Amino acid sequence: MIITFDIGGTSIKYGLIDEKKSELTFVERGEVDTDAKVIKGPGILKKVESIIQENQKTYEIKGIAISTAGMVDAQKGSIIYANENIPEYTGMGLKDYYERVFGIPCWMENDVNAAALGEAVFGAAQGAQSALMLTIGTGIGGALIIDEQVYHGYSGSAGEIGYMWLNGKHFENAGSTTALVNYVEGKTSQKGLDGKIIFERAKQGDLMCVEAIDVLCRNIIQGVSNCVCLFNPQVVVLGGGIMAQKEYLEPIMQKYMQEFLNEEMYRSTTLKFATLQNQAGMAGAYVYWCKQEL
Repeated sequence: MIITFDIGGTSIKYGLIDEKKSELTFVERGEVDTDAKVIKGPGILKKVESIIQENQKTYEIKGIAISTAGMVDAQKGSIIYANENIPEYTGMGLKDYYERVFGIPCWMENDVNAAALGEAVFGAAQGAQSALMLTIGTGIGGALIIDEQVYHGYSGSAGEIGYMWLNGKHFENAGSTTALVNYVEGKTSQKGLDGKIIFERAKQGDLMCVEAIDVLCRNIIQGVSNCVCLFNPQVVVLGGGIMAQKEYLEPIMQKYMQEFLNEEMYRSTTLKFATLQNQAGMAGAYVYWCKQEL
């Protein structure tokens, strides 16, 4: 049995997968609050350790697979950089620590890379030779998959497309859920909005919310198109909570794909929406573990 984790600033998801089976089937799943601002990086290390210990009482665990927020050195299994969402996380060597404590192999990947790998093997990009994945949330994350392998780049920061410049600002400041909320609140002076409220209002005919979503889609696809020009992926996968609004978003996204890409690029690039939802990170971490050990 492999225990797989998805460590974020808000929650830690975990699940157990039988490595002898080819399909993605969780024997058991759970979720706990990260409490990142309180317990910080060292506390998270111990919290994950206790989850493993508790599950060892029931299952024979042969490996630990981790998807985590932050920039990750996947080979060393350490955190290169983490922002203020998880204090004191930068520099932590999770792989070495858990292998020393439990005596079993541990492998880890960045959460967006892991989600993309999960979608490439089990989800929306299954069977594709190459795939670009974007996760749209508070910010924007990106990952490039080639032949079911994550492309990390020279120093491990390939896919950090949220920092790409778009119309005078970072892409994530133009195409994220945060950008959507800021747009509407700035135009209306209302506070306390979120993506769900904005989409509900748009569906009811609120023209300001309709306009805001259209602007968001235009910005997202403008960024996607820039990436397509560089990477030429077979499939582009859009993930993140807001992408649950597929029926509303897809026709708008396709309209802008056709506008921003030339005819050949548009014809050869398939736009899809993520299918694994909150299991993607755990699934991808499991895939990465298997690629290293099996």
